[in-house]
Amino acid sequence: MGTSALAGAGFYIVPRHVIGGAGYVAPSDRLNIAGIGVGGKGYSDLTNTSGFNKEDGSTLENVVALADVDDNRAARSFKNYPKAARFRDFRKMLDKMGKDIDAVTVSTPDHNHTVAAMMAMKMGKHVYVQKPLTHDIYEARMLTEAARKYKVATQMGNQGNSSDDIRRICEWVWAGAIGDVYKVDCWTNRPVWAQGIPSPTGKHDIPKSLDWDLWLGTAPLRDYHPDYHPFSWRGWWDYGTGALGDMACHIVDPVFKALKLGYPDSVECSVGHNFSGGIKNPDFSNSCPSSSAIHFDFPRRGKMPEVKLNWYDGGIKPERPREFGEEPLDRNGVIFHGTAGMLHCDVYAANPRLMPVSKMDMFKEPTPTIKRIKDGHYRDWVAACKGGDPASSNFDYAGPLTETVLMGNLAIRSYSYKEGEGRNSTFPGRKRLFWDGENMKITNFEPANQFVKRNYRSGWSL
Repeated sequence: MGTSALAGAGFYIVPRHVIGGAGYVAPSDRLNIAGIGVGGKGYSDLTNTSGFNKEDGSTLENVVALADVDDNRAARSFKNYPKAARFRDFRKMLDKMGKDIDAVTVSTPDHNHTVAAMMAMKMGKHVYVQKPLTHDIYEARMLTEAARKYKVATQMGNQGNSSDDIRRICEWVWAGAIGDVYKVDCWTNRPVWAQGIPSPTGKHDIPKSLDWDLWLGTAPLRDYHPDYHPFSWRGWWDYGTGALGDMACHIVDPVFKALKLGYPDSVECSVGHNFSGGIKNPDFSNSCPSSSAIHFDFPRRGKMPEVKLNWYDGGIKPERPREFGEEPLDRNGVIFHGTAGMLHCDVYAANPRLMPVSKMDMFKEPTPTIKRIKDGHYRDWVAACKGGDPASSNFDYAGPLTETVLMGNLAIRSYSYKEGEGRNSTFPGRKRLFWDGENMKITNFEPANQFVKRNYRSGWSL
């Protein structure tokens, strides 16, 4: 009887989450998440990281605090998380509630990503930061090093990095499905907002819902204008990173991962502006160009040969290979050119296929060798916060990827620079910039180095 009683008692000693039923998460297993920038993309970031259920308002994680400079933009998040404390200044939120916060999402415009993420990491908070990780190359390096120093779980918001498709692309390339890759073409239909235009003028009343000074954050002080907020900030250098910054962390991602890229050796570009569209006196010092073509050169990586990466935006696309037949080039995409064929995929590494189509028909996929992400990009980060494996696009990966992407903007911003006169509307022509990646320095054109790291407005620092 004694043995039977012990066996019976053992049967009922079960984990608390089992007692709670399927899908139950014990309070001790929940993250306390704070959101910085919770309107727009920040709304979906918070929804997905918290596991918000739109049917009943329940969450898998606790959302304890929300910081946003625009009450109107943040209204949906305020409604979803009525118990969360509200702030406009994320610095005050972290100072006041730091002990109650485990993890932070950062979904502000690009120019304020780094100051928010850095403050959170210094306090030991895990961080999820929207793409591009940072506005400047220097900032990307600082966040990468900070993540290692403070030993926090990190993730950048390039969701395709957690997909099965990006892993399939890697496995195909590594198995030699298209031979040695020597060139890659990437393109996007962005910008879908105005670029290559004059800086806005005229006085506009600041909406009562908006704290304009906090929105500016690290950027220079200037008057409010609706051309900056809430949507078109991406096209202005003070706040955004243009078409490249908006989409390259998605589109270049499978290239960077499959080809095991590091820092490029050099970069050069050409840019376009819509002078024929009635646009006069565009402000090239502040407005990103309406289109660009950027060419990166990468050195050998082990047995992988040198490779050229070409980027096109603003309506420019690469030449469609003859082997594509009637296969169209979509609005966004990637073509890997190899010595034994081509690999084509859509944005987020989606729908990979070998070209020509006949090659795909005969192709037998290699046995998977890369671990698949079970619950998607957001929950992958949540699992890392709780002590699981590092997230797929943690900063050790996302930092160098972002640096490479922003090298393209360094080339664009250097394109119209004329020594001795500052930036102006004249174009001295294409100039190849040689890059010392370890030291974050252009070695053959000193004026370009001013764009590696910008100066923050007084009152803001890392």
